[in-house]
Formats: sequence, structure tokens, C-alpha cells
Amino acid sequence: MTTTPGRIGHFFERRQILKAGAGLALLPFAGAAVAGEGRRGGTLTIANLGEPRTLVPLLDTNTQTRNISTKVVEGLLTYDAQFTPRPLLATAWKVSPDGLEYAFTLRSGVKWHDGADFTAADVAFSLRALQKVGPRGRISFANIERIETPDALTVVVRLSRPTPYFLKALSAAESPIVARHTYPTGDLDSSPNNNAPIGTGPFVFEEWKRGSHISLRRNPSYWRPDRPYLDRVVVKFIADPASASVALETGEADVSGSISLPDLARLTQNGKLRLLSQRDAYLNNAEVLEFNLDNPYLANRAVRHAIAHAIDRDFIRKWIYYGEADPIRSPIPQVLPDYVEPSAFDFPFNIDQANRLLDEAGIRRGSGGIRFAVKLTFIPGAAFKATADYLRSALARIAIRVDVVEGDLGLFIKRVYYDHDFDLNINGLGLLFDPTVGVQRIYWSDGIKNPLPYVNAAHYNNPQVDDLFRQAGIESDEGRRAKQFRDIQKIVSEDLPALPLVALRTTVVSNARVHDLYNSVDLTAGDFSDVWLE
Repeated sequence: MTTTPGRIGHFFERRQILKAGAGLALLPFAGAAVAGEGRRGGTLTIANLGEPRTLVPLLDTNTQTRNISTKVVEGLLTYDAQFTPRPLLATAWKVSPDGLEYAFTLRSGVKWHDGADFTAADVAFSLRALQKVGPRGRISFANIERIETPDALTVVVRLSRPTPYFLKALSAAESPIVARHTYPTGDLDSSPNNNAPIGTGPFVFEEWKRGSHISLRRNPSYWRPDRPYLDRVVVKFIADPASASVALETGEADVSGSISLPDLARLTQNGKLRLLSQRDAYLNNAEVLEFNLDNPYLANRAVRHAIAHAIDRDFIRKWIYYGEADPIRSPIPQVLPDYVEPSAFDFPFNIDQANRLLDEAGIRRGSGGIRFAVKLTFIPGAAFKATADYLRSALARIAIRVDVVEGDLGLFIKRVYYDHDFDLNINGLGLLFDPTVGVQRIYWSDGIKNPLPYVNAAHYNNPQVDDLFRQAGIESDEGRRAKQFRDIQKIVSEDLPALPLVALRTTVVSNARVHDLYNSVDLTAGDFSDVWLE
């Protein structure tokens, strides 16, 4: 199969926008500009709660990193709303009949921000790096056998086994292409490029003032000569959601995804600010409760089932997320309906059933009426903190004392994945565009001996599940692959190392003068090349 040049456009609102440079044709996407409306100039200011650990998602795929990185660093491909690949740094590709060889033609004339030429060697280096250390790349690219670069603009990837999701894993946010010369020693963890990235994207990294802001400036040599429209992008770090609301109301910020959900109606009632709320069909983010199976109480499956019955997931959706979240049963996203097992994860809210399960397991109430105590960690975020507080109250009804432990993102990752110092954990996980990439890591036993962020916090180990994931990861027959995923869900629903709580939406409040904020299926992880200001 050979692609034709094209580029993802805008997802929901209006119509095809003005002609794109270098052979790009833009498709309908959110809030797209009518031809001629795009306006050069201005600074887009974003108010963001929390600060990323790094600016290149090689070793850390946290959303805060991805959402900034993708304005600077690009991927081989981008995608429309149906996951159809579109050209970005690769302009065309061919797949061999056996599905084992992918040949990419790269865009010519592209320069790194330091003036060096972008070449096939950079792509080969990046894919190898992601295969080696990427929290998801170790799965996405596990089957890469060799990478050939017959010339500066051709990359041939040879796989050891079929990889049905391979073409979907090449976005800027998921698989960033980095400059090989910025990692001269091959040390992926300590390169200055991780915090001051040199990319090929529409914006050039300018400054990261810790605790204050990150600023990016327009790339005057971008390969789309009429983009970007903006002169600068500034991401300001704020202390709390209330500060984000104030920044939007005063005009100090143009956009924020860090708004306190109770403020949404008030902020958007006068028309000067507008709400964008939808599922990110590429990331498919979800709030998930993970059980530390090394805890002797939580190692008992009946205890995990009891806790699941004690949680009112609809309460979380309606009252913690103010309706700006969606019901979820399975960790496999509803956008992949053929893979979803509808009978799995059936744990209706039932306090009596929860107490009965604990009693039958022989876990009686002790002094003070408490059965046992657990330490609950949560990934930083106001809604995750609210869920933690709710779980403290909910589990008290079945005589489990919950001690909530707070910390910043770096401490959270160390505590959960490296020290394994928790009992229950509320996580925000991208379930992603394919279960092999997004869901397998929740259950993959390799994460026990090779700890990485967002991989198997529970320390779940089931060889049957591992084997089914391995089969599904190379299965080219969609019917068989769907059955493998449904079988997995039946098993992990019973074993329950993790309980999906709600499906998360990307919820952003934007000044009405901001147009074309999204230009890719992964929403805020788009590149902002089409954003313009009235």
C-alpha cells in the first residue's frame, strides 16, 4: 500500500481550511478556519497546573510532556478521526504483503532547529531509542528486527513478526523523532535535549524557567512555509485550578485544561470563553484504580472484588467530574467495539455485597471497627485528589481505613513504580489506539522485573494473560485478534488487578478569540501550527 500526500485537518466544527504548504491537504477538524481567515501573529498563553519532568516523551509519556513536546518535535505520521495515517515527516510509505516490511519516504528539505539536515539516520535512532526505553515503545516496537537507511530520505523497518498496530504508533506524541546528534553519547536519560529540545516542528524551544513558564517561538524555517500563524506559545505553570480561572477571566491566559470543573458553567456563560470537551480518540484517557498485589490483604481476589463493589463509579462521573467524563466498563476503549467484552468488569455498586465478601474472606472488623488500613496514592490532579477523598469515604463504609498520600509527579512515579510504596493507586492512563500498546502494559508481567512508569503498577503476573497479549500483538486476522482481547478481559476482570473508574474527556476552556486549537486526533497533543488569534 502506498499513501498519497495529505494531512489531518480539523475534527469537529467547520470545513476545509486554506491550502497547506508542501503538498498537505487539510481535512475537516475542530473549529477549522474558513479560507482566508487565518491570521499571523500573537502569543498564545496557556495556564497549566503542574510542570512536566521532561520535554521529550522518550522515557516519560505523561500528558504534560506530550502536550508541549509536539509543538517542537514531530512524528513520522499524523492521523484523521478514523485513524487513517496522514503524512508528516514521512510523505509516503509502502507495506510488504506479508506485513513485515515498512518502507518510508521522508520529507525533503526539512531542517532541525539548529540548522542540521533531518535524515533517515535520525528516524532510525529514534525508533531504536523508543524500542529500548519507551514505556510504550518497548511494546509498540518490540518486533523491530532491523532498520535500514539506504539513503538520506528512505527508512526501511523490518519486523520479526506482524505488528498490526505499527502504523498507528507513529504520531509525534507517541513516537517523537529526535535529532541523533543531540544524543552524541547515546545516553537517552541525561541528554540536555530532553529539557531543551531541538526539533523539526512549527515552534522552536526558547526557555524553560522552572516553576514559572516554558516559552516557544515561531520556527521561521518550518517546512510548511505559511505556518505557524502564532509568533509564540507560552505555557505558564499555576498553583491551583482557581488560578487558571482567574487567568482566563483577566485575559492573562488564553487557554487552560486545568480548570476546576465546578467553574466551567460560570466561566463560559457570557460567550467570551468557550468549553471544548470530548474524548481523545487516540489517547483514550481513563481514571483507573490499581491494587498492589504485594499487599497481603489485596492479594486476596475477594477483597479486590469487595472494594470494586464499594465504589460508585457513576458518582465519580457525575459529581467529581461534573458530567465531563463518561462511563467505562472495560480498559479496552469503546472506540474499539469489536475488541470489547461486554460481560467483563461487572461490579455494580453494592455496599452489602462488598461487606459480605469481606466477611466471607474472614477479614473481620478489629479494634475501632476497622478491618485493615491501606495507603492510597494518586497521580497529581484536582479530580484525582477528589477521587482519592471519595474513596477514603467510600471504603470507610466497608471498614477499610484509607490514608491518602500526596506528592508531585516525580515523587508519584518513584513511589508507585520504583519503590512500590503504595496499596491502592489512582492513575490516569492512556488506553490508546490499540490494546497491545495501551492496555497490555497495565497487566504485563515484564513490568515487575523491568519497572517503567505506567507499566504494571499492580505487579500482576498471569502467564495466560501474557501469552494472549503476545498472540494478539502479532495476529493479523481481526476476528481471532478480537477473541484474544475478549478472552483477556474475562480473565483480568476476575483477577482484577486494576478497576477502570471513568473514561476521561479532554476538557479545555479557551478564549473565543482562539481558533483551530486542535488539528489532530489527539487534540491537545496537536502541533498548534494552525492556531490563530483574532
